[in-house]
Amino acid sequence: MNRVTRFARKYREFSIFLLDAFCILFAYLLGFLFRFIDNPLNLEYYSHHFEKTIVTMPFVLILYYVFARIFKINQALWKYTSIYEIGRIGFVAVLSNLVWFLIVDYLPVRPYIRSVPILATIFQLLLMLGIRFLYRFFRAKEIQNSKHRNALIIGAGSAGALLYNDIMTNDHLDANVLGFIDDNKNLKGMRIQGVEVLGTVDDIPEIIKDKQIDIVYIAIPSASKQRIAEIIDACSALSLRTQIMDYRVKENLEEISSLREVSVEDLLGRDEVKLDASSISDYLHGKTVLVTGGGGSIGSELCRQILKYTPEHLIVLDIYENNMYDLQQELLIRNRRTHVYDGIKLDFLIGSVRDKKRLTEIFDEYPVNVVFHAAAHKHVPLVEDSPKEAIKNNVFGTLNTLQTAIAHNVQKFILISTDKAVNPTNAMGATKRLTELVVQAYKNNGITKVGAVRFGNVLGSNGSVIPLFREEILAGGPVTVTDPEIERYFMTIPEAASLVLQAGAYAENGDIFVLDMGTRVKILKLAENMITLSGYKPYEDIDIEFIGLRPGEKMYEEISLGNEKRYKTANDRVFVNEPMQIDSTVLAEELSSLQKHLDSESDESIRAELFRLIEKYK
Repeated sequence: MNRVTRFARKYREFSIFLLDAFCILFAYLLGFLFRFIDNPLNLEYYSHHFEKTIVTMPFVLILYYVFARIFKINQALWKYTSIYEIGRIGFVAVLSNLVWFLIVDYLPVRPYIRSVPILATIFQLLLMLGIRFLYRFFRAKEIQNSKHRNALIIGAGSAGALLYNDIMTNDHLDANVLGFIDDNKNLKGMRIQGVEVLGTVDDIPEIIKDKQIDIVYIAIPSASKQRIAEIIDACSALSLRTQIMDYRVKENLEEISSLREVSVEDLLGRDEVKLDASSISDYLHGKTVLVTGGGGSIGSELCRQILKYTPEHLIVLDIYENNMYDLQQELLIRNRRTHVYDGIKLDFLIGSVRDKKRLTEIFDEYPVNVVFHAAAHKHVPLVEDSPKEAIKNNVFGTLNTLQTAIAHNVQKFILISTDKAVNPTNAMGATKRLTELVVQAYKNNGITKVGAVRFGNVLGSNGSVIPLFREEILAGGPVTVTDPEIERYFMTIPEAASLVLQAGAYAENGDIFVLDMGTRVKILKLAENMITLSGYKPYEDIDIEFIGLRPGEKMYEEISLGNEKRYKTANDRVFVNEPMQIDSTVLAEELSSLQKHLDSESDESIRAELFRLIEKYK
């Protein structure tokens, strides 16, 4: 870098002013020449006025410099010169010349021909803006020539145009946009900033072959998540790297965009959940709410969403303090920054739902109104190896918490269940089915309204398949899938938590609420998409290995028993199964017998007893 370049960068604003000063002086010269051409015989007359005008030029330059500093027009980066910048530059140029015009117009001897400053102002604007746009043009060409990957933008609307500008002015983004794609067939052949709309999504296979496309950007903020998922799937099938544009408008109405990798959530294509906020607020606002297992994936998200409804007091209970500590720090840091939780009391308590004495201490100290019971052992293979511990935690932990809640006049108790409770083939699912039976047995307790919410796998939860796939991809593979035909229901953690809160508003008499999980997803397809979206080719760069079903694992999960009567609720994503009629006295005796044998019988015997018990209530 030579000295001139270093000086220009260090004193950029002043350097631009010097260039603008040249434009101003040259503009006045052009103004006189233009006026002189109109009457070339009056050379002496024009020379006389030109000399007097030149003497006053320092005042024009000073005025321009002052107004340029005030309105900060020389702080803008030229490669982003826009209509907004043109307006500001034009305003400063006109203002500085106008003020100068008004000042010298009152001098005894006017030092200029009146038409000259008007012409000069026009030439000044043309020169200043011309230089800036020439710089932007050649800068864009330089950046474009440095890019090696060919790109398509899906979306020929305002978001696509904004993204195109961002890409083509970004030195660090190696992408040269060769065309737009849009579902509107009428746009085919049209041009956006000189770049052609090449066709629709259906034309992508032919276009990428013709244009040798390496990467695709999706810029359709108005499209449904289902449509985005379909587009991603089409791109993934062609082994195209795909990114999504996040498009938003800031408070000052400035449009901004950013690119992100496609997430697994995008692949699901699930649209945003619509909630009846008033019905949720009715039972949470101003109340004391306890979340057991509050440090876990679902429990912690429940806590975050409960806080939106301004309870008086949120109590988080968990036996594992590390996750709970992370949640505590997250909420405290956010509140220090935003004060969004001011006025809400937060308590984070260590304790196990297996310890009824500890539960009693907590309910004695705090006047709990609502309980969300998320504490459970949930990992299928681990529970298969330790079924007795799962029974102690899942079944009797639920019984302890529910009985304590009723004894302390809690208004609502909501159990978090799972689709693995439906026709269970593993100990974890069997324990969760038994907890559903416990809730239904206590539906007529006369004090606490009870209910259970049943849903499938949640993306990104602790121990779920998604984090495992990510780790395996980062390690270079292979990605392990149990069976090529295995399918699962999936939903996001925030979606699951919000629908749990909605179901809680409907809970009355031991209802089993079933969340709409959409369609089942093939785990193999999910693995292939994750590999592709990570920039690799399945079976070439990263292999997929089939390891067989794990103990207790089913090929296909279900969400309802065959004999359950299912009804719609006010929310089209929440359904309710009519509760069974269960003799609470009989169930209590059976649970007591099961508990007595926990420490004396083998895992195999206890597991058999567990399944025998739930078979009775099919």
